Amino acid sequence: MKWMLLGPEITYLAATFFFLILSMGTTPNPKRDRAAALIAAVLGMIVCLAAANAEGWLFAKAYRVDLFSQVFKVMLSLGLFLIVCICGNLDDMEEHGRSDFYVLLFACTLALMLLAGSNHLLAVYVSLELSSYSLYIMVTLRKDRDMGLEAGIKYFLAGIFASAIMLFGLALVYATTRATYLNEMALVLPEIIDRPAVILGVVLTLSGFLFKLAVFPFHFWAPDVYQGAMSQVTAYIATASKVAAIAVLIRVVAATAPGSDYLVFLLLVLSIMSMTIGNLAAIAQKDMKRMLGYSTIAHAGYVLIGILSMNPAGYAGAVFYAMALLLMKFTVFLVIVEAASDGRNLQIEQLAGLHQRSPILALALMVSLFSLAGIPPTIGFTGKFLVFIAAMEKGHLALVVIAMINVTISLYYYLLVIRAAYLLEPEGAMEDLTTSPSVKWLAGALIAAMLAGGFFPYPLLELSRAAARALM
Repeated sequence: MKWMLLGPEITYLAATFFFLILSMGTTPNPKRDRAAALIAAVLGMIVCLAAANAEGWLFAKAYRVDLFSQVFKVMLSLGLFLIVCICGNLDDMEEHGRSDFYVLLFACTLALMLLAGSNHLLAVYVSLELSSYSLYIMVTLRKDRDMGLEAGIKYFLAGIFASAIMLFGLALVYATTRATYLNEMALVLPEIIDRPAVILGVVLTLSGFLFKLAVFPFHFWAPDVYQGAMSQVTAYIATASKVAAIAVLIRVVAATAPGSDYLVFLLLVLSIMSMTIGNLAAIAQKDMKRMLGYSTIAHAGYVLIGILSMNPAGYAGAVFYAMALLLMKFTVFLVIVEAASDGRNLQIEQLAGLHQRSPILALALMVSLFSLAGIPPTIGFTGKFLVFIAAMEKGHLALVVIAMINVTISLYYYLLVIRAAYLLEPEGAMEDLTTSPSVKWLAGALIAAMLAGGFFPYPLLELSRAAARALM
């Protein structure tokens, strides 16, 4: 009966093999693949929701099923479903590679779910690598081979560099603690965390997750990969991949709690650098996806504020922020995919007249950008408020002040995008923008969700707190 605990993972594994079989066919059938992907994504969401209250240990306690991991699995299943929803038009990908794309998409989601629940260091590492290599390949699938291959190679080189550092860190952690399970490390690490070798091992281990989250100094890949990859792939990296990175980073940092002052200081510095570099660099960007790449770096810094607090309030804030990022980032990419349906990279000035061409998409863009900037009453404001409060409870007032300054900076470049969509007039004739009813309904639902997360955050907040308690 314990295999029932693996319901979500088994579902996505079966879907991966199903698309692998489809990809072996000689005649491509994009419509069939898309329909099958939608059905599999919906089924996966249902299974994840049904297994939300499951608890237990598997594989000699190498894998943990608890409310914390299950909440993140639900988020990942939602993220996959949303990505499949915008894959109706994959003109920026060769037709024969679309079945392969779905294979990699479902395999990567499976790996991210395993990452959220792994309790053994090797399980964490293998899950991280499986998800990373799936993403490396997906980035290269763009029809524009020059951009896709360049972005994929940069992503791969940065990834293997971070992976090598992480592997050395895992060896140091094992050598100093003689523990390979995170729950065992949680009993040993707090007593020896001030030893130099232990701190070094933990910091190097965290590098793999910091790379996944695009935290300074492992952030260089993000703008280039966001710009070079196909928009749907970039959307997946910006949403589902970041959600899983937050999950494993919280789980590993919680094992060191209450943590060393040196570790907290290091995370604090990385948070400040990520926020500042990300926001300042985003100001000068003209390409929407590249701007969102730098925005991702800044938001990674905000997430670290909650994690470095190393208390239940901080972990709950980080979980809530992961939910917020999933909704906010996807909404922006929904607009990008629809406004540039031919797959081209969308420049900010090309959004001119969007409010006339598609009022619902312009409204979705405005609400999501205001939410990313932390303007009330949106889910982004609630997420920032939670992590800031958690940091202030631990005495990090200066960090919160710096973060609020960065929030003000970010508002400038988000307003530039909104200005283009609502105030700029296109230089030539406006391009036709036909939005299907399903996209309009999806955009409306996302707008409602982002506003509900600001007006009525308590259900999601209580869920985040419950997940944090399960972790502790």
